[in-house]
Amino acid sequence: MAVHRVAVLALEGVVPFDLGIPLLVFGRRESTPYRTTLCAEAPGEVRTAAGFTMRVDSGLHVARRADTIIVPGYALDARPSPAVADALARAHDRGRRIVSICTGAFALAAAGVLDGREATTHWRYADRLAGEFPRVRVSRDALYVDGGAVLTSAGFSAGIDLCLHIVRTDCGSRVANDIARDIVAAPHRGGGQSQYIERSVPPEHGSPLAATRAWALGRLQSPLTVADLARHAGLSDRTLARRFVAETGLPPLQWLLTARIDLARELLEHEELSVEQIASRCGLGTVANLRTHFRRLVGTSPSDYRRTFASS
Repeated sequence: MAVHRVAVLALEGVVPFDLGIPLLVFGRRESTPYRTTLCAEAPGEVRTAAGFTMRVDSGLHVARRADTIIVPGYALDARPSPAVADALARAHDRGRRIVSICTGAFALAAAGVLDGREATTHWRYADRLAGEFPRVRVSRDALYVDGGAVLTSAGFSAGIDLCLHIVRTDCGSRVANDIARDIVAAPHRGGGQSQYIERSVPPEHGSPLAATRAWALGRLQSPLTVADLARHAGLSDRTLARRFVAETGLPPLQWLLTARIDLARELLEHEELSVEQIASRCGLGTVANLRTHFRRLVGTSPSDYRRTFASS
């Protein structure tokens, strides 16, 4: 497996949550081709949006050699320097993959990388991105936008969605799903940003419901209800539902459905099971039920998906 060099570029005012996402997802040397390095404009201390500083040992030379450059979100009162913009523009011109999380899209836009492209950012800053960079076609509702060589995501947990999508594209669903399980995240989420606007707290790995979500992921073949999840978490049904939306952005049953569909994708790619067997293994019951939900969330039928992505 060829080595793929990933540079995570921490700009002044970097958001620690956004910074941690690519380091966590792409830092797994044992199962992926990625070799990930944290870098800044220059070696030294970088101030974060949380008010503390951190030491970064590598400068822009790492980004210039990288196959993929990821720019996490940062406080918008700190503008990227001309040197950073030039490094991003030159990397784009060389055909390198450029990725942003949340407000990192502003750095890509300042470098001209997003000119004429569709892109997204956190819904709170979408109007500002469109106003400051009118040549960017801002998608206000997308969780992430895959433009091939340039990819952008919305805020916080959408960065997880995008990073897992990149791993799935590069390495297949099995590796992406393994990482998703490790960080107790939904391997795939449908819908757009509008369903998350009223959320008050982004999902966190050490959340109170992390154990319950991990428990559910291990039992997708069995019927699971909100009452089952609530009983495992030691909460009432109503409290469980409210906290589930706060932590994952999805109601419990919708989260279960996306997890089941993603398991179906993995089985379609790597196992020689019939569609009937896969429907049963995923807890979806009938083939008709699997096909209906699969087409709605993935955009194609299980059979067509298998023909395209089956590893055999």
